[in-house]
Amino acid sequence: MSDIRPTFHGFEQIPLREYAERAYLDYSMYVVLDRALPFIGDGLKPVQRRIVYAMSELGLNAASKPKKSARTVGDVIGKFHPHGDSACYEALVLMAQPFSYRYPLIDGQGNFGSPDDPKSFAAMRYTESKLTPIAEVLLGELGQGTVDWDPNFDGTLEEPTWLPARLPHLLLNGTTGIAVGMATDVPPHNLNEIASACIRLIDDPEATVADLCEHVRGPDYPTAAEIITAPADLRAMYETGNGSVRARATFRKEGANIVVTALPYQVSPSKVIEQIAQQMRAKKLPWLEDIRDESDHANPVRVVLIPRSNRVDVEQLMGHLFATTDLEKSYRVNLNVIGLDGRPQVKDLKTLLTEWLSFRYDTVTRRLKHRLEKVERRLHLLEGLLVAFLNLDEVIRIIRSEDEPKPVLMRRFELSEEQAEYILETKLKQLARLEEMKIRGEQDDLDSERDRLIATLGSKAKLKKLVKDEIAADAKKYGDARMSPLVQRDAAQALDETELVASEPMTVVLSEKGWVRAAKGHDIDAASLGYREGDGLLAAVKSRSTQQAAFLDSTGRSYSTLVHTLPSARGNGEPLTGRFSPAAGASFQAVASGGNDDRFVLASSHGYGFVTRFENLTGRQKAGKAMLNLTTGAKVLQPAAVSSVETDRVVAVTSAGHLLAFPLSELPELDKGKGNKIIDIPKAKLGTERVVAIAAVSPGQTLQVKSGQRTMSLSFKDLDEYVGARATRGGLLPRGWQKVDGLAVE
Repeated sequence: MSDIRPTFHGFEQIPLREYAERAYLDYSMYVVLDRALPFIGDGLKPVQRRIVYAMSELGLNAASKPKKSARTVGDVIGKFHPHGDSACYEALVLMAQPFSYRYPLIDGQGNFGSPDDPKSFAAMRYTESKLTPIAEVLLGELGQGTVDWDPNFDGTLEEPTWLPARLPHLLLNGTTGIAVGMATDVPPHNLNEIASACIRLIDDPEATVADLCEHVRGPDYPTAAEIITAPADLRAMYETGNGSVRARATFRKEGANIVVTALPYQVSPSKVIEQIAQQMRAKKLPWLEDIRDESDHANPVRVVLIPRSNRVDVEQLMGHLFATTDLEKSYRVNLNVIGLDGRPQVKDLKTLLTEWLSFRYDTVTRRLKHRLEKVERRLHLLEGLLVAFLNLDEVIRIIRSEDEPKPVLMRRFELSEEQAEYILETKLKQLARLEEMKIRGEQDDLDSERDRLIATLGSKAKLKKLVKDEIAADAKKYGDARMSPLVQRDAAQALDETELVASEPMTVVLSEKGWVRAAKGHDIDAASLGYREGDGLLAAVKSRSTQQAAFLDSTGRSYSTLVHTLPSARGNGEPLTGRFSPAAGASFQAVASGGNDDRFVLASSHGYGFVTRFENLTGRQKAGKAMLNLTTGAKVLQPAAVSSVETDRVVAVTSAGHLLAFPLSELPELDKGKGNKIIDIPKAKLGTERVVAIAAVSPGQTLQVKSGQRTMSLSFKDLDEYVGARATRGGLLPRGWQKVDGLAVE
């Protein structure tokens, strides 16, 4: 077969890789320049600019009656913006929301959403809208030769390339946008502060960013929440064009309650309430009794927090909520905008304002030149009209007698074609006796205006003064006080879980099969509690809800958990194997609880032990940590709480009835290990005799020796006859008390 290759005529053949690169680059540039990033001149994205322009064309200025938003959206997408109506309407709504825009450009009537749910606005067929008075700052000079015009998408109309903003609108309302490979996050600012910075830069072009920050103290969001970012961090943000701003809700006390009165920008009350309620449901916020949303039209934000008691530290509680909810929020700042050169760039504050002032100088120059052209044209026409007035009879004669009066008038009085045309179109009533005075008066006024225009255009100083005066006038007309107070505070820190829990007496109960629970109070008879079939009490220790409980398994490993997280004693509790992961076949044999600096005696049934701080028993929760080294066949004994290392005595008793007491100071204090020998058990008896229990007894305390149902009490002085050297055999208990079940200290 012959090699047949298809041929294409009239088509360009390029590699797929090259085509994909070109197509993606075209798309990305479109998104960057024509959709997502604002232009530095008017601070608007194309859709916003088209909405504002279309509304001005519909006559929807601040003094007019509003029209249906659907009418505006229809004009925008039909004439200038061939995209989805819902996206266009959403952009319109955003410019009308006073909680989204610092200086709204659109006055909306109807449901335009709420701070709780900005997307809850009504459909465009139900709402009406018009422009706000401040929109005149963007549109006031539009018809004065100040902008370039481009054909719309189908070439039937023209639209402005930008709007001739008299103020740096980009910084006033800010903007956010995500393009391809870049994004912008410009926060809103106070009009008076920005205007003041512009005037400072006009007067002193060498002013630094630090100088401008004397005027622009920080962003000004449309909310009364505090901006707590340090001034140095704000200055660094303005110097680089990148950074972050942290805002914090404001609150006040009303009796015992805490009332949140303002939330950070774009934070809804319902979301904050849900975040707090979630912590309350998880029992991680026991300081709070209840939370209510009392927001209404009069109080857009009013969230009431009800503490459990008057003893709750309000500052600590709110600090925790600031750290764990949206009551405190950080906002990214990225001053990435399209500059006068048509390229996106991250700009510092001075560069941004300098470039905008350059745009403003150019706009004012174009406006003045446009006005100068109109003044000179009018003077030219008035000059011809005055000639006609002074030679009225001759002009009338020429018009009546000549078939083509225009060229005759031009030759006879040396008029231009434009002047002759204007004379012929003038009505007779304008040629009355007093008209000469009006013409000469208008000429004088226009001559004076022309001189002023020429002088201003020819002097940089006068041009600067004009721009400065216009900025100051707009600031006086539209400026207002700062909404977001600047208060330097440190970022909030979440409280430790134990700090949030009320300190209450608790008793931790461990069963023989490793089930655990916690009962409120210290007067609990743990033996009388109900247990699962085949199970019973192993140990019970006194604790507090703010402390931890440590559990030792049969391998000598220690596991810890917070006491207030243990299940209630109303039920059977829960198995410790659900919280921890002991080795296969290991069982839990002891429990202890206390503060980090409390000391305990740890010992094994083979008679070895040491003193350790409770903190050493805690730490790793799931897998536990090696704590007590056991010899083969040894078991972990219930730890003995120490009152005083200097005065306590260690008491150990064996299953053969041997009891030994010696000073606690003779035992070493270790972080972990096997320890030293406490009481001697002959090697020959290790299989049959073991240490039953240990205790630490202080002067004034009584040792309870338990044998079956009987209890023998030994005072600290009674123990003298059993005192011996550490690691000795000790004394034998009286006949009938040699089968000891356990020891207790009272």
